[in-house]
Amino acid sequence: GLGAGILATILVQSSSVSTATIVGLVGGGGLPVAAAVPMIMGANLGTTITSTLVALGHIRQGQEFRRALAGASMHDFFNLLTLAVALPLELATGFLSRSAIFLTDVLAGIAPADPGAASASPLRVVVGLPVELLASALEGTGAPPVIRAAILLLVGLALILGALASITRNMRLAMAGRFERAFNALVDRGAGAGAMALGAVMTVVVQSSSITTSILVPMVAAGVLSLKNAFPVTLAANLGTTVTALLASLATDRPEALTVALVHTLFNVFGIAVVYPVPQVRHVPLRLAIGLAGLAQRRKVWVVAYIVGLFIVLPLIAIVALR
Repeated sequence: GLGAGILATILVQSSSVSTATIVGLVGGGGLPVAAAVPMIMGANLGTTITSTLVALGHIRQGQEFRRALAGASMHDFFNLLTLAVALPLELATGFLSRSAIFLTDVLAGIAPADPGAASASPLRVVVGLPVELLASALEGTGAPPVIRAAILLLVGLALILGALASITRNMRLAMAGRFERAFNALVDRGAGAGAMALGAVMTVVVQSSSITTSILVPMVAAGVLSLKNAFPVTLAANLGTTVTALLASLATDRPEALTVALVHTLFNVFGIAVVYPVPQVRHVPLRLAIGLAGLAQRRKVWVVAYIVGLFIVLPLIAIVALR
């Protein structure tokens, strides 16, 4: 599940798309919560490849490349550190899914003891009619059920991609200038909590953590922003992007969809709570990122091996060897 989440997110270059799809599959009864939870974690890691690829644009600039790669890969190492703690705990105790089920009960009024119960959703009512019309039209063609299901799935994925691309493009045009000015002023002063709050808001507005983190990389590369000041914004972007899955869960009629979306949020809250408060732990992702950047500056093959190994080879091994 973890490997599948990483690869799916890399393919679509958006954790918002992959997590919304996972939530939709759970909401449609096609994916159990137990399988969806590690997939959500994998999507959280997979999305960090975007800022790492942005850093490669500085590969010929020596010191600038070293700073850019450090600024990008600290996101990777934060997620890896969170995964190293959260995934074994989740598999052993189910602490994330249990907490999410409790919150589902509180937020949606659905008893955890009855996981198959349906909930009323206004968005479900709105989107239900066109879905039913399309399904009826496909049924009228006489095509086999598996073909009709595949067409519906493809249409759904295309709509998710199109909607998120439109939101990202238009909201960035509408808000980027204002947010960027406030963002630069705040992180320049090293305001950790304030920068974290603004980074989360910015990510919610543009519906893409990749945009937020990719803005940071050139700033770190140019030396106008330190790793220490960029780090809380990166964590906030991780948290802000979970709103997409929460919105997607509103369009389903199963409580499990909300549960999985809440797992995504809780996973990032847990990571911040574990890593950020204690300086000794907070510096671990930064030191690992600096170490990787130093190796990559001396020999460029290290960054290729890192990207291919972490984001492609290891997920494929996990899927093939452990299924």
